[in-house]
Amino acid sequence: MSRYREWDLSCKVYVGNLGSSASKHEIESAFSKYGPLRNVWVARNPPGFAFVEFEDPRDAEDAVRGLDGTRCCGTRIRVEMSNGRSRRGGGRRPPPRYSRAALLLLFTSPPD
Repeated sequence: MSRYREWDLSCKVYVGNLGSSASKHEIESAFSKYGPLRNVWVARNPPGFAFVEFEDPRDAEDAVRGLDGTRCCGTRIRVEMSNGRSRRGGGRRPPPRYSRAALLLLFTSPPD
């Protein structure tokens, strides 16, 4: 089985706001109503989200429209097409930190 990061993005759906007790079986049951599934991966550490890969991109889009905001695994879930980017470490970097002495040198030294 391939890792969820290697799945076909046009068929990959992100499922968010899942409770910590979300089960793969419950997710499969809800999503398979929209078409055949290739893979289901449920996060455990930290819990609260999952990825579902459909065989057909149209089924993935239908599932997003049909399931976003519905209740599954005891909570109202967020369902959207996966964008392929990691939320952890995959964004803008914080600005560099400078010591007070370095800033003083930077702003008090005469221009060249």
